[in-house]
Amino acid sequence: MKFAVLDFETTGSTSSDRIIQVGLCIVNDLEISDRYTSLVHPGISIPSSITALTGIDDEMVKDAPSIDSVIAEMVPLLQDSVLVGHNVGFDLSFLQRALDEEGYYPFDGRVLDTMDTLRMLYPGLSSLQLSMVCQAFDIVHERPHQADSDAEVTALIWLRCMERLQSLPLLTLQRLEMVLEDQVGDLGWLIHELRTYKEMHASAGSDPHEDRYFRQFALNVSDWGEEEEERDPQEIKRMPDDFGAFYTQLKALMQQSFGAYEERESQVQMLNNVESAFQKEQHLMIEAGTGTGKSLGYLIPSLYYGLKNEKKVVVSTHTINLQEQLRERDIPLLKELFPVPFKAGILKGRSHYLCSRKFEAKVNTLDFENGREDRVTAAQMIVWLGETKHGDDEELHFSGKGQQFWYSVSSDAESCLNRACPWFKKCFYHRARHEANNADVVITNHSLLFTDVVAENRVLPGYKHLVIDEAHHFEEVASKHLGIELHYHGLSGTLLWLYKDARTGQLSLLKQKLARFEKDITQKWCSMIEEIVPRLIALKEQWDELTEVLYQLLASRSDASQTEGNTMVLRLRKDSLPNGWDKLMVMEENMQLHFTEVNKKLDRLLTEVKELQDEYDAASLVTDLSGTVKQLLRHKDALHFFMTMADENYVYWLEAGHYNKARSLQLSSVPMDVSSLLKQYFFDAKESVVMTSATLSVGKSFDYTCEQLGLQTQDDNKLVTVQLPSPFNYREQALVVIPRDFPSIRGNVGEKEFVDKLILSLAEVALETKGRMLVLFTSNRMLKAAHAGLKDMLSPFGIQVLGQGVDSSNRSKLTRMFQNHPASVLLGTSSFWEGVDIPGNALSCLAIVRLPFQPPNHPLVEAKTENLKKLGQNPFMKLSVPQAVIRFKQGFGRLVRTASDRGIVLVYDTRVIDTNYGKYFLYSLPGPKIEHMNTSQLVPRIKQWMGEKEQ
Repeated sequence: MKFAVLDFETTGSTSSDRIIQVGLCIVNDLEISDRYTSLVHPGISIPSSITALTGIDDEMVKDAPSIDSVIAEMVPLLQDSVLVGHNVGFDLSFLQRALDEEGYYPFDGRVLDTMDTLRMLYPGLSSLQLSMVCQAFDIVHERPHQADSDAEVTALIWLRCMERLQSLPLLTLQRLEMVLEDQVGDLGWLIHELRTYKEMHASAGSDPHEDRYFRQFALNVSDWGEEEEERDPQEIKRMPDDFGAFYTQLKALMQQSFGAYEERESQVQMLNNVESAFQKEQHLMIEAGTGTGKSLGYLIPSLYYGLKNEKKVVVSTHTINLQEQLRERDIPLLKELFPVPFKAGILKGRSHYLCSRKFEAKVNTLDFENGREDRVTAAQMIVWLGETKHGDDEELHFSGKGQQFWYSVSSDAESCLNRACPWFKKCFYHRARHEANNADVVITNHSLLFTDVVAENRVLPGYKHLVIDEAHHFEEVASKHLGIELHYHGLSGTLLWLYKDARTGQLSLLKQKLARFEKDITQKWCSMIEEIVPRLIALKEQWDELTEVLYQLLASRSDASQTEGNTMVLRLRKDSLPNGWDKLMVMEENMQLHFTEVNKKLDRLLTEVKELQDEYDAASLVTDLSGTVKQLLRHKDALHFFMTMADENYVYWLEAGHYNKARSLQLSSVPMDVSSLLKQYFFDAKESVVMTSATLSVGKSFDYTCEQLGLQTQDDNKLVTVQLPSPFNYREQALVVIPRDFPSIRGNVGEKEFVDKLILSLAEVALETKGRMLVLFTSNRMLKAAHAGLKDMLSPFGIQVLGQGVDSSNRSKLTRMFQNHPASVLLGTSSFWEGVDIPGNALSCLAIVRLPFQPPNHPLVEAKTENLKKLGQNPFMKLSVPQAVIRFKQGFGRLVRTASDRGIVLVYDTRVIDTNYGKYFLYSLPGPKIEHMNTSQLVPRIKQWMGEKEQ
């Protein structure tokens, strides 16, 4: 098979643009056999943006051949070739135009895109950008955006893809061919060729993958429960009874394994505090600064205590990211070092796991709602099934509507057949549950902890010892999960699952299946479906109408000056409802009547069909349909709870974006105070709860966090609080500078002057630090204004300016772009204040633009403020300042990530030195050098500070 791997550099992407460089690699018998490259005289001037990207300017192409002679040399090389390109549609369109203009026949061979192939063959690849793929494959890409270099690396990537394709199990190739057919360009043809070749050369019984086949899929898992290893109880008895003695042994092993291992005093303190809390059945709140090594600080004592006492310990993180980090990094490390074999289970929310039964049904019936996109996603998942041991969506990187496809095949409680499912012993969710049940330590996340509470403890295995990492988020997650949210797409999506059109939707599929049997009973069921469909259509129309009116109400009542970015929010109160609410209640009552009628008819249909489901091959559909009906009931109740504002202890609000109108509408019903619930479900119910984070105290006190979590009434002996010093020398590593003459903002007054001065100051500092700067904003609007101004000022000096929500909304992608380009300034809002890790020289300067106070008009903040006022307390000092201090500390923590990091923090908000409450912000920092001066002195001081580093 001969492949021609092509890449063009052009003056742009429109029909009037021209080719300026050609790169072509010919691949024969899986080797690069020929190369062709040439600059091309485009006949027009090359835009400066293209020169900046490619390095090719008018001077370089002045004496280059014109396109007619280049095409004449390319045509023989393209003869009998399959054309391959990275995003090949772009190159193909330029090739066809050039062939046409020079009087050649169009290229009529097969065309393949490395992007589709990579997405399918490497399901976990996090970026399909050419340079990122090269990085992932360890391919050196010397001159990105030069056609010869791009074509060369694309050819090497293609060779990897071909090797990967040839190594796939025969059954996987057969499945891929069935899914792709001729619907995804020529990719289906390529799979067909490889499948045919593999079948022709396979001898009977020679398939090395055969033992991995199950229900016509190649898998990478055996039945769960089969691989159980028995642990010798004597091994645990041989562990020292004293934790200190045990840790001394473990430390010796660490020193043997890691030559550079250094003991951290604060980590040793943490180990002892956690183990002591477990032994004494106490709750522990422990603030451990960056560099403490929190993960090992709680995992080691948790495992020791759990093993010695045969008690299960649950560890909960705020983010799935940290869960993955514990799975991939910390647990394997401890498994190598621990003197006793232990079991760690990772358990996430059910929707993170694939339901193999649903996926099998999708693939077998070729039920691909989004056509080509769904086919590529299904192909990606077929390959992934042959690799995954966890069946967890974190291992997959979707594009386009991939996430929507996943939602249709993910596990859920409502449609689960449990032991009746043919996939039960291979089920990823039940495997994770089984591993959690048998584990010594279970690693989960805050969301699932509260799902377990709502499900009356039927999700997690029983436990009495809990570690809450990233504990500063615990109360906020509790509010969200103990509340009730209904999104426009939640209800409309469920209605569309039931019925979209005559071919799509569970009822349509069931009707098609039943209609094949010409029996009285199946005809009766088809008639029942026909009766239900108009009611579902009416419900969808009524929901659209209700959300449209609610959106108009929100848009008319929301104060644009008080809303941040693209979000509008409107709090609703039962004692002062907006005009016309009674009409909305009538609309909701009509919907409730339709809901009731639909549920009654669906229940009857399902009851009847269920009895004969096997006879009509409808078991899988009936199960999924039952699940969707339960979902519909949940949405029905959520809508009624919101519209009637049934509980006075809840806060109710509407939220939507400015641009996608009613489709972005969300109805939120959230308990105002969850502290009593946290006390009931965790602090009173568990023997020991350990809460840890780098940011739990405010002004060296834990009072605020204790109150939020319902711990303020704990007796003195039950709760222990510890604040550990960071192992970093912040006095030497971090300088905090406040420009004391910087303008202030009062409400919206003075914002323009502030932003103008900010742009000027940031630009001066960025030139001194050569980029390497992260700027944290509290306002999207201000970020966008600063981005435009900074870009104009810094671009001429080769400093790249990246903005969240401007250059990308993906935090990981922006962080990667920042790290890959040494002279960069990165502007971020909310998600950049924490969880971003940029160690080393990539980041030398952190700028905090404004103190991170929450908008006072957010419904939950507003309700809590009102409540504190009723109690005669000062809500600003009791709520707003502590919340902002914790966020400020998180932001500060982005700068120093390792013992060798050093840099400057600029705080452009003079309230930290001008107000009484400002001291809480500065006093909460871990001991950096703090100075304030006039703005004009910033750059000389930074220069001096950075110079001290180099001496």
